[in-house]
Amino acid sequence: MANYLLIRHTVRDFSEWKKAYDADGPKRTEAGLTEEHLLRTADNPNQVVVLFQAQDVKKAQAFAGSEDLKQVMQSAGVVDRPDVYFLNG
Repeated sequence: MANYLLIRHTVRDFSEWKKAYDADGPKRTEAGLTEEHLLRTADNPNQVVVLFQAQDVKKAQAFAGSEDLKQVMQSAGVVDRPDVYFLNG
């Protein structure tokens, strides 16, 4: 059974957010996350949905709840409270 982490949030500017997201890639890899899909909603290109496969749910939960990720999101221009879901497939 596969494990997933899904995050949905709205950003101020997708291009600026994407630069910060790409720069944070090694931390996601260290947390055992593999990007499956990076999507934007059709009616708001600054609303982002990212689906990751998670090797270890506990590591993914620690990453998603970390102060470091909160700081990265804030500096990247996330303007709302992210929705975070841990899923099994």
